[in-house]
Amino acid sequence: MVLLWTVTSCGLGSMRAYAEDSLTETIEQALHEEGLVGATWALVMPGETILGAAGLSDVSTGRRMSPQHRVQVGSVAKTFIAVGVLRLVTEGRVELDAPVALYLPDVRFENHWESEAPLRIRHLLDHTGGLDDARMWQVFSLRTRPDAPLQDGLAHAGDAVQVRHRPGDRFSYSNTGYLLLGMVIEAVTRLRYEDWLEDALLGPLDMTHSTFEFVTQAGPGADPTLAMGHFDLQTTSATVPIPVRPASQFTTTAEDMGRFARFLMSDGRIDGDVLIASGLLRAMAVPTTTEAARAGLAAGYGLGLMRRDRHGAVGNCHFGSIGTFRGGLCLFPAHERAFFVAHNTDPEQANFGRVDALLIEALGLPPAPEPAAQAPHVDPQEWGGLYLVCPSRFQQFAYLDQLMGATRVTWDGEILRLKPTQGAARLLTPAGGALFRAADRLEPTHVLQRTQDGQFSISDGMRTLEQVSAARIYGHRASAAAGIAGLLYLLLVGGARSIRAFRQHRSSAEPLRAPALCISLLLVAPVLYLGQSFLAIGDPTPANIAVALFSGALLISLVIAAAQRVRAGVSGWSARLDLLAIGAALQWCAVLASWGMLPLVLWR
Repeated sequence: MVLLWTVTSCGLGSMRAYAEDSLTETIEQALHEEGLVGATWALVMPGETILGAAGLSDVSTGRRMSPQHRVQVGSVAKTFIAVGVLRLVTEGRVELDAPVALYLPDVRFENHWESEAPLRIRHLLDHTGGLDDARMWQVFSLRTRPDAPLQDGLAHAGDAVQVRHRPGDRFSYSNTGYLLLGMVIEAVTRLRYEDWLEDALLGPLDMTHSTFEFVTQAGPGADPTLAMGHFDLQTTSATVPIPVRPASQFTTTAEDMGRFARFLMSDGRIDGDVLIASGLLRAMAVPTTTEAARAGLAAGYGLGLMRRDRHGAVGNCHFGSIGTFRGGLCLFPAHERAFFVAHNTDPEQANFGRVDALLIEALGLPPAPEPAAQAPHVDPQEWGGLYLVCPSRFQQFAYLDQLMGATRVTWDGEILRLKPTQGAARLLTPAGGALFRAADRLEPTHVLQRTQDGQFSISDGMRTLEQVSAARIYGHRASAAAGIAGLLYLLLVGGARSIRAFRQHRSSAEPLRAPALCISLLLVAPVLYLGQSFLAIGDPTPANIAVALFSGALLISLVIAAAQRVRAGVSGWSARLDLLAIGAALQWCAVLASWGMLPLVLWR
């Protein structure tokens, strides 16, 4: 059962929900089967918005979720930040194509393309600035103050913001980019971004139950109307502040999000006054500067929304997660329809698309025509080979992409097959020119390209795969395999020798003793994580410090062990095996160190 009411607000349509609603029952069942706690949603139709809720707002109390509950939406907050910037553009206070440095002169950027391609405001809005997404400490920390200056979340003292790819050319999702946009808003308005956006955006839209301020369910100032967050069906978690808060800090209701969705599909006026220029609203979800967009691919991200082709409908969407909440907003402007949904749990294994599909079906969108097959105007056989994402989304773990993130591309004359190292293969059919389409999509989903330096690349608008040599992929894998084998030898053989020497009361130096001890400590150290929240994974906690110390000590112990082994002599087969294992482990540790993963310091 869902409550029934009707309200009118800002001329943006009426609000209602049905007492007997089969959609609610269907979503309730989906939540149960997907291991989700609760959900609240809004269906925006011409002239009205239908609100609903299902499941629980808090498993510890058994309280039901209702449309009046406040929820958190994660990265859907980026759409609000983008619209705030577009308001400043409408007012002439910010230029979309102005360099970011014009507004943030105190931020140091390292951009090798500065003279030809400075980092621009548009690039931040479109996630095409070539920036890292975020470091662990920028997202997972229990030491952050909700009122900390935004600069504190940008970089550690003395660090520059790295531009890793030519700005504008490729999409790479970046929370850091939207933190910079929050700083731009503050620099232009001379106000906290939260205060300015609430006055300049939420106020005119009559979003009275929404805020950019930090809101939590526990402690001083706890909000009883905010649904509880959950890691799973049993574990609740109150919200904590994060350093990159403009990228994902926003508390709202389904009713308020219905108002926002309707405004985004309007001409940008409220009571006759222009809030956002209509041309800017129409440009949202339209990629413009990327290589993929220039090659004719419509899929991508633009000005705070992405063009998303799912469940038989193409919409302008944004989704977000904070680990305990998940939110989604999708607009279908041509049909004056939209949906918003928020879940108060976010398990990796859940199929959230199942609920999205139910909401799209409830909107009653007209069926889309079947796309026609078209012959390619390129030879897909030329694009066969191994590919890696370029640039990596998380620079801190870019080595893992090198090791496990390869995708093999093959062409059988009819189907282009993209098979990642992990996960199911993607099968694409030609859609004309250099465009290809996945079988479950309405529009082309990929485009084949050649870079300026002749590299083969494939883009889906949201990431770019660039061809690399097989030697590079298999070289990394061979290096890792040899390193792991060497470490196992050192652990087992060195450990056995150390135990035997201890039992025999021998005090002679054993070259493998120190590496064996370090490896043992590294294997035991994860036990320390059982006593800390994963939300503190970016803090210098005892567990993180132990891992950093032991991983750093391992590299040192290997160097010492190699010297001791050589000094003791390598004439026998056992000594040669020792030296081989030390060398194998040492080369891999050197590779890890060159990628910034050894010592493993998660709070930098």
